[in-house]
Amino acid sequence: MAPEYVMQGLFSVKSYVFSFGVLLLKMISGRKNNGFHLQEHGESLLTLAWKLWSEGQSLELTDASIKESCDAVQVVKCIHIGLLCVQEDPIDRPTMSPVVHMLGADTIPLTRPSLPAFLVGRNVKTLNPISLIHKTSTVNEVTLSNVSPR
Repeated sequence: MAPEYVMQGLFSVKSYVFSFGVLLLKMISGRKNNGFHLQEHGESLLTLAWKLWSEGQSLELTDASIKESCDAVQVVKCIHIGLLCVQEDPIDRPTMSPVVHMLGADTIPLTRPSLPAFLVGRNVKTLNPISLIHKTSTVNEVTLSNVSPR
């Protein structure tokens, strides 16, 4: 789900674009967007796709079952378009019409995507609930919470 819908209940055509981007990345990778929290680095599919794309290793995201039979240039293009669709700010995401044109044409230049929404990565080995409590508490061990309505 698009972050603006999850966090604020706002829904628009850009929410569909976000979902399409996640679907595109799921199809290329053969992975679900959930279940990554059990892995060592706790990366989401979007985090992993962004990391590999920014390091110039997009093809590492490709599912092994299609890796040898696919056109590498098209896969990299689809990952790039998927990342354009899952950008955090809905204003930065394209609408579906340009997405369809980008997918169908090889001559349309693709812009650099900004960070995807929910870019969270952590090292699960060092994630200790006790240390989290101490890091978020004050000197007298009292925690402070800011409650904001939706």
